[in-house]
Amino acid sequence: MKVREIMSANPVCCLPEDTVQKVAATLRDQDIGAVPVVLDQGSRKLVGVITDRDLCCRVLANGANAATTRIDRIFSSNPVTCREGENVSHCEQLMQEHQVRRVVVVDGEGRCIGIVTQADLALKEKPEKVSKVVAAISKRTARVPSRKAA
Repeated sequence: MKVREIMSANPVCCLPEDTVQKVAATLRDQDIGAVPVVLDQGSRKLVGVITDRDLCCRVLANGANAATTRIDRIFSSNPVTCREGENVSHCEQLMQEHQVRRVVVVDGEGRCIGIVTQADLALKEKPEKVSKVVAAISKRTARVPSRKAA
């Protein structure tokens, strides 16, 4: 099975200059846990990803103002990516290796064209395979580094 068969195509994206509050509202309104960060909505050139956990641990826990803090100070650059023509097993391997629950799908120019989530795998794969992937992703690691947001 190919990544294109299970990915969510054309995901909602945000911009580096967006505020934490705007991104949090997007996460809530779209009922998602992460948003790719793109250079601009026209090119959709991927520059990072931001998760609900990033907002909580890097902003709220540090007492920063969500209405004024821009996400360019806190999003994760160099996110794990794959291509739509790759096998799903490669995407699963990336999730396990990097212990991430989401992989952004990019085209040859690095434009965001989709996203594959742990839930996408759960809906399409055999239960025993999903169990292995979830276990590998969920291994305990060191604390998330806190970046000061102001």
